[in-house]
Amino acid sequence: YTLSPSEHFTLDVKSSDENRKSLFLVLTRSLDRETIPVHRLVLTASDGGRPSLTGTMELVISVLDANDNAPQFNQSVYKVQLPESAAKGTLVARVNATDPDEGSNKEFSYSILSSIPIGNRELFTIDSKTGEIRLTGTLDFEDVRLHELQIEATDKGTPPLSGHCSVELEVLDVNDNAPEVWVTSLSVPVSEDASVGTVVALLSGASDADIGANAQLSYTLSPSEYFSLDHQGNNDQSESLGLILTKSLDRETIPVHRLVLTASDGGRPSLTGTMELVISVLDANDNAPQFNQSVYKVKVLEGSELGTLLVTLSATDPDEGINSDITY
Repeated sequence: YTLSPSEHFTLDVKSSDENRKSLFLVLTRSLDRETIPVHRLVLTASDGGRPSLTGTMELVISVLDANDNAPQFNQSVYKVQLPESAAKGTLVARVNATDPDEGSNKEFSYSILSSIPIGNRELFTIDSKTGEIRLTGTLDFEDVRLHELQIEATDKGTPPLSGHCSVELEVLDVNDNAPEVWVTSLSVPVSEDASVGTVVALLSGASDADIGANAQLSYTLSPSEYFSLDHQGNNDQSESLGLILTKSLDRETIPVHRLVLTASDGGRPSLTGTMELVISVLDANDNAPQFNQSVYKVKVLEGSELGTLLVTLSATDPDEGINSDITY
């Protein structure tokens, strides 16, 4: 007896006598259904005559599937980006795995094993059949800039086998934070005789929780007739702003200046933060007393007694405090 060439099978012939032989087909090498699902062999029996005569039979060996293949993802790492303004239900990614087994051994389901940071698992959900991952919460770039999900695909074989991949979600910044000023209102006293160019106050720059252009700040002052801002213009959030006097003050004309400092970021659209500056002008003794008449003409009888009231003089001083106290 002879068997057609095969890497996986061989014949084992057992003989009790010349006329009776038992044949065994023996497996010599492990099978792989995914490589060769069917083996076709030819068994030949030859007699000892001259010439020899033969008989043949075909052996068709069908390899039954075993769950020896875990689901395999087409990518080990899926890298995706979403803006932090993405709405609930937004598709994050669609993972895809395949299993070369057959039947229930190739049926598998997807699940989210874990997330980094821990505790953000509830932000995402996955369809166990399609592998679609969607948002179930809201993203916040200022809170977490990178989410990593560990995904598992588990088949229904016995025992079940699993494949794994990860999804890295980079959250993109959206201009959702307005510049924040340290105080909303500030009172600053300034003497009215302060010279032009005097630094009236040093103000802390605003801060912005966004990044990039969304956090690049510029400043404006309104009204700007008497005061201006002195800063380097490098958009450094830690910079100090100098409030500079650009025009001489006059308390008697404008005793209080109310200014609005606006910080604007570079986002589109731009967001702003505002701060009120109340500049109280302190009095300087810059006004002399003024009589209500420059000349008083008085007539008096020559016989008037001592102590007779001749005239009442009156002067005023527009300054305040001791600067307006008048002695004659």
